[in-house]
Amino acid sequence: MKKLIFTSLSILTALTCSAIFAFDWPQNEIMSDSFYSYFAQLRGGTISTSLVFSESQEVKAADDGRILAIISEHDEDEMFESTLGNAAILSHKDGLITVYANLDSENLPSLYQMSEVKTGTSFGETGASSWQKGEGCLEFQVLDIKNRNYVNPRILMPRVGKELPLTIKNVVAVSKKGVSYDLGTVKTMPSGIYQLYRERQDIAMPYKTTVYINGAVADAITYDTLSEKNGRISVSGKKNYDVSVMYPDDSKAFLGEVTLPKGKNSINVIAADILGKEIQITYTVETR
Repeated sequence: MKKLIFTSLSILTALTCSAIFAFDWPQNEIMSDSFYSYFAQLRGGTISTSLVFSESQEVKAADDGRILAIISEHDEDEMFESTLGNAAILSHKDGLITVYANLDSENLPSLYQMSEVKTGTSFGETGASSWQKGEGCLEFQVLDIKNRNYVNPRILMPRVGKELPLTIKNVVAVSKKGVSYDLGTVKTMPSGIYQLYRERQDIAMPYKTTVYINGAVADAITYDTLSEKNGRISVSGKKNYDVSVMYPDDSKAFLGEVTLPKGKNSINVIAADILGKEIQITYTVETR
């Protein structure tokens, strides 16, 4: 039987988030360009709500907190295994919840004895207990209970090292009817509403994308939080965009939705990493 310890279920709805604050790293600091999987990436056919580290290391509490649950991977008589594997779930005084998943089972007995933890409290080593793809890496989540959002852990932790370089390649505009126009080659196209896509990178993930039409912001997407709408994880921009829009296939990543009026249009696309470094590209098309 799956082992759960809930110290206070009511705290999940009673907590408020008064301020965003800085966490310590839940593992030893790693270079920012060496995570296994980033928040909001396409992962397992959905938008990832986790930050997955790249190495098997000791896991530590990122801040003072209270243990809400300890989850064990499975027992012999268990029909369904935990998708988190062995995991610790903490609540924090500012209304955030942290999840430390894919832990090794060796340290679980000591975790069952804890109720309050301090920053840096050890949860043992990472294991290979969850359903993630990776080599025994920590899967780290942050939830904002008041606003009912998943929070990008990287906005709460110190940033070290460099970011993976971003690219804006093979940008296409897809019409409401599903017709795709390669902005690198097309010179004329119908006016109307379009969804813009770039070629998706395997690992590198922008923190923000902004699309300008004739100098005015048409759409801006920041990957600081994710929400759940109608049971689907969504990114907020001009609208709430779920995985079917964000990643319609393995090759495309959404940039934003635009309206192209009749006449000559300048389309400026900017992608920025979490350190603020930007790359951009501009296209000019005539619409009829």
